[in-house]
Amino acid sequence: MREPPRPRTIIEPFKIKVVEPLAIRSRPEREGFLARAGWNLFQVPSESVTFDFLTDSGTSAMSAAQWGAMMVADESYAGSRSFARFEAAVRKLTGYPHVIPTHQGRAAERLLFSLLIRPGCAVPSNNHFDTTRANIEQLGGEAVDLVVAEGRDPASRHPFKGNVDLARLDRFCAENRARIPLGMLTITNNTGGGQPVSLANLHGASEVYRRHGIPFVLDACRFAENSYLVKLREDGQGGRSPREIARETFELADGCLVSAKKDGLVNIGGFLALRDDRWVERARSLLILTEGFPTYGGLAARDLEALAVGLEEVLDERYLDYRLAVTRYLAEGLNRAGIPTVQPPGGHAVYVDARALLPHVPPERFPGQALACEMYLAEGIRACEIGSVMFGRNEGGSFRPAAMELVRLAIPRRVYTQSHVDYVIEGMAGIAARIGELRGLRLVRDPPYLRHFTASFEPV
Repeated sequence: MREPPRPRTIIEPFKIKVVEPLAIRSRPEREGFLARAGWNLFQVPSESVTFDFLTDSGTSAMSAAQWGAMMVADESYAGSRSFARFEAAVRKLTGYPHVIPTHQGRAAERLLFSLLIRPGCAVPSNNHFDTTRANIEQLGGEAVDLVVAEGRDPASRHPFKGNVDLARLDRFCAENRARIPLGMLTITNNTGGGQPVSLANLHGASEVYRRHGIPFVLDACRFAENSYLVKLREDGQGGRSPREIARETFELADGCLVSAKKDGLVNIGGFLALRDDRWVERARSLLILTEGFPTYGGLAARDLEALAVGLEEVLDERYLDYRLAVTRYLAEGLNRAGIPTVQPPGGHAVYVDARALLPHVPPERFPGQALACEMYLAEGIRACEIGSVMFGRNEGGSFRPAAMELVRLAIPRRVYTQSHVDYVIEGMAGIAARIGELRGLRLVRDPPYLRHFTASFEPV
């Protein structure tokens, strides 16, 4: 696995023209905010957060070119020229002729799954993330995870831990063909640590799905980061551009679902893009019912303009090199402080291995959530638990924990500087020094879907 040469100092490949003050709160103030939020960081107001790593979705800083494009938007209800520019950008990127805008990725999921998923259906993938899984399950389907074994081992240094296990995928498709309306892969694999999927594995999955006659749809919200990690880590890909790798990736599938709030570099937006027209008419009819006319899909034209520019900017190798360098720098800093993270570092986030860091806290006491809350109390850092709160299950009166107990520090794009990251590393080192004092949490309110957004807890 190749990694880029280490620069003396990471420099942001941009200049800062607008600034926003950081919220600096005392620990007693944060204790009050967290108690009122039911020990759920999704319920904490942003004005009390100093470093917000809850998500990289919709939290990017937009460029001057994006803001400029917004000023010339055509806000016509139907057939605006802004939609034409957006549509052309998506077609150039993916090669898919049919482009349906939505206000974000889960709306695209809802559109497609509402057409295809029925009770008893099964949708295989490497790993489904939270909203994808929830949209499948609330329609009565089963979201099936078939990631390679290395993808379930936080310490493994395998370069492509997002890969799907091709033998298991082939076997599952052969045994369950009648109930599989589509197959998927998520790039990068958010559930498993932001890990990439190799181009070879994408070819293999495409061949399996085609052999079984199963439509193949990518969850491609981090397509650029996956493409650059392929360039860096996969034999034979080092001389290619991220755009070339991305285009080959999309060519292997029949369509894609994209939350553009990630690699679209925008604060709102998404799309469904498809190769042929078998689902297009019904999807657009449902879009009109739930999102808006097919040439705006729940977005203002200025959002479409910003997205068209973002899809170009995100494939700049200087930006992608900086993006991965920041993630690697944060992971290595935490590791030096004795904090284990998912290896190797991925693209959009650093994932702390809470199970390894807090072995004294059992899964039913949610070690990841306990660690995330302490990070907020001690340093004003807001992160996201990806463990037994998000993916654990109560089945037949017994608790089934998630495969891994992780805390994700998702890094907003073009927002924080290296000094901010250094400050976070210093604060996390202080938490690591007293990690044995942390105790778990008890779940006191358990919503039926996506409970991590609205659940309530209390300290044990």
